[in-house]
Amino acid sequence: MAYRIEGLAPERFASLFGMADDALAEHNAVRVTADTPSHFPCRISLEDAAPGEQVILLNHVSHDVAGPFRTAFAIYVREGVEAASFTDRAPPMLDGRTIGLRGFDGEGMLRGALLAMPGEADAKIRALLAQPEIATIHAHNAAHGCFLARIERN
Repeated sequence: MAYRIEGLAPERFASLFGMADDALAEHNAVRVTADTPSHFPCRISLEDAAPGEQVILLNHVSHDVAGPFRTAFAIYVREGVEAASFTDRAPPMLDGRTIGLRGFDGEGMLRGALLAMPGEADAKIRALLAQPEIATIHAHNAAHGCFLARIERN
């Protein structure tokens, strides 16, 4: 089953990077400095921020549906990066983590879910997409629960 994974559009977040910390707080966001590798996944580039790199931590609605599965949680974004695009393969940021994959139908209802251990992302994505009722998949960090990426049929 063919699929694609794209990072969030950087334009959506561009205004945040020039804001002072008090203005960021008014948007329920904070500027933080990555202090550990593999702990600050950027949802634009679909890469982890390097230690010492500044990121913005903000609340993001990842599943904006009128129903019980509407979802919002904290995400990190980096400045000056382009939206990533992966076709028929999982980016290392997903494949190197334990992730929860949530499969939704066209109405935004949860129809399937799988846990993928490091190295299993591609196989588990394909398994969910083999179910015809699944229109899209959301990848979440299994431990923290935060949204990592949206996976679409290609």
